[in-house]
Amino acid sequence: MASIIESGWQYLITHFSDFQLACLGSFFLHESVFFLSGLPFIFIERAGWLSKYKIQAKNNSPAAQEKCITRLLLYHFGVNLPVMLASYPVFRFMGMRSSLPLPSWEVVLTQILFYFILEDFVFYWGHRVLHTKWLYKHVHSIHHEYATPFGLTSEYAHPAEILFLGFATIVGPAITGPHLMTLWLWMVVRVLETVEAHCGYHFPWSPSNFLPLYGGAEFHDYHHRLLYTKSGNYSSTFTYMDWIFGTDKGYQKLKALKDEELEDISKKMKDY
Repeated sequence: MASIIESGWQYLITHFSDFQLACLGSFFLHESVFFLSGLPFIFIERAGWLSKYKIQAKNNSPAAQEKCITRLLLYHFGVNLPVMLASYPVFRFMGMRSSLPLPSWEVVLTQILFYFILEDFVFYWGHRVLHTKWLYKHVHSIHHEYATPFGLTSEYAHPAEILFLGFATIVGPAITGPHLMTLWLWMVVRVLETVEAHCGYHFPWSPSNFLPLYGGAEFHDYHHRLLYTKSGNYSSTFTYMDWIFGTDKGYQKLKALKDEELEDISKKMKDY
């Protein structure tokens, strides 16, 4: 398996420059993973499939979904791509390399774990700041236009917010100077996580059912449903920051009430 990956990587670095791989390669990888993972939730919602796993009964209109896609393409090509092209010197300065040999899986996994921990910390405080009155009204309210989120709404935001919270994702790699493969893997995992958190569905196979402190769709859906002054649940992937600072108390109370209701229903069913 390792030799296959190295052969594929050898092909990439032979046929493409560092600039092409770090900037254009990263952009197209992001777009592919984002839309391929996010678009299916639009079709699932429109078709009414898997509705028993849907967190909110309300559906988004086709017009609202199409507005989201149009804005995303505008933001991605008008903001994200130019920023990636202009940031190539930063990639080089932070020590990123694309040459062989590839890093060991121990190094890759250790770095990505560090990125998750640091990203959660930085994102939490950035997100809380965005929920202050002025910034919410002028910046973050765009992201909250969708009270019933679906996968693609994860990146539907004001350009200033995209840059502001994008810093949380890149600060870890900026510190460690990773191999480009590690950076790509981190980006893929991070995109899949944020799409899942906004998907609007809680499945039996959702990561939050298996990973301790993982937020997931139910956790973040609660955040989108409430007014900005009362929302809480500011965490990105893992919820340790909300737990430490008590900003998930409303969500935990609601969840406890729902669990009690389900338990009561289950007891009544047994009595019958």
